[in-house]
Amino acid sequence: MSNTIAGAEGRGYNRGLILGFTMAESLLLVVFCLLLVAAAIISKERQRATEAEQRATRAEEQVLAKSHDAEELQKQIKEMQVQLAAAGRDQSDDEWRELVLAKKAVEALAVKFSDKNPKEIVRKVTDMLEDYRELQAAIPSQKRLQDEHLKALAEISRLRQDLDSKAKELASLEKPSKPHEWPPIITLSEANNNYFRSGSAELTVAFATKLNSSIADQIASNLQAYGADIVEIIGHTDEQPISRAGSNMDKNAIDVLLAHKNVTSLEPADNAGLGLARAISVANVLKSNKSLDGITVLPLSAAQLILPGDTLTRGEAGDVETRRRIEIRIRRRDVADQ
Repeated sequence: MSNTIAGAEGRGYNRGLILGFTMAESLLLVVFCLLLVAAAIISKERQRATEAEQRATRAEEQVLAKSHDAEELQKQIKEMQVQLAAAGRDQSDDEWRELVLAKKAVEALAVKFSDKNPKEIVRKVTDMLEDYRELQAAIPSQKRLQDEHLKALAEISRLRQDLDSKAKELASLEKPSKPHEWPPIITLSEANNNYFRSGSAELTVAFATKLNSSIADQIASNLQAYGADIVEIIGHTDEQPISRAGSNMDKNAIDVLLAHKNVTSLEPADNAGLGLARAISVANVLKSNKSLDGITVLPLSAAQLILPGDTLTRGEAGDVETRRRIEIRIRRRDVADQ
């Protein structure tokens, strides 16, 4: 029985042998072979990776070189564009020569980079040449617009001069007062003790003193406030007739106004003459006042025609103090009067 068991074990052992190796030894051999194959594959892949890195480095160097060339070309293109723009603004002979040189430079750049195949650069150079052609085509229109612009500037200058002239005229006509605001009328009536001797143009002392002080100051203030330069002295009378046969107003009025004769030399024969004589008397006092220096004083007569309040009379005879008055009105000189 022992022989039978030993024979069975021998057959099992023989089945575990492969080419004289045990099963474990065979497995180790297979693993070793696989490791050799893997090492060979890894070594080959490493070699390929190294070669790929070298190719990438060379490609990167080429890209950098082309990028540098592209930047240089872009810089030159910008310079050419500046020259082209300057040539479009000014039409002088020197700038035209620069424009021709710029065109040749651009064409030379296109030739320079054509053998390196920089498609983007060629496209930009081509676009720039097209812009140059469009610029040349637009030059006549630009010159026409420049001529029109110069004409417009000249017209604007002329209009400004006209406007300044009109503004000065308007300023000379404008009044410092509000529209429709008129200076007040100063009324000096006998009812307020501003009177003359009966039938005479001679002033009383009190009346002359008032004219040279408060009344002159009031007139000067109104002249300044309203920008006026003319004072009108208007003599008014009532409707009582004057009992004098003849008048010397035509003979003496101008001499009295020029201070060649005294106001007492005036002898009016009617209310119109009396009103004028009294206006001349007041005008001479105001003309000599320093606060009214340079002001035009005009003596006028309304005779017995106008009632207080600027109403025409319908015939109201009698001794009426309020109608025997001097009215002082100020105004601005009309441009036509100057």
